[in-house]
Order: sequence, then structure tokens, then C-alpha cells
Amino acid sequence: MLGEKVAGYARALYESHGDKAEAEAAQKMAAAEEAGKTDEVEQWRAVREAVRALRGANQG
Repeated sequence: MLGEKVAGYARALYESHGDKAEAEAAQKMAAAEEAGKTDEVEQWRAVREAVRALRGANQG
């Protein structure tokens, strides 16, 4: 279930931010890290990786 949510959020983030979506996810991940929210860090890391995969799939 979490994987589906991550994939859906990554798709929405990519559609709204385009190539800047990965950087947006990285910023959110860093903010969560600074706040000590380890669960959020892992979720944003997964979103960032999913966005990276989407970018790769859309670059060919």
C-alpha cells in the first residue's frame, strides 16, 4: 500500500513540478531530517527515487 502511495505522489509531484520534482522531494527530505522525523525522511527518499525513475522513463 505504501508503495502505491509513494508512486502516486511521485507522479503528481512530477506532473506539477516537472524536472524540478526530484529537487523538491530532496528539499522535503532534508527538512524532515533536520526536524528529526525519520519516518518522513524515508518516505521522501522513496518519493525522490520514484521521481528519478519517472524522469528516466520519460527521457527516451
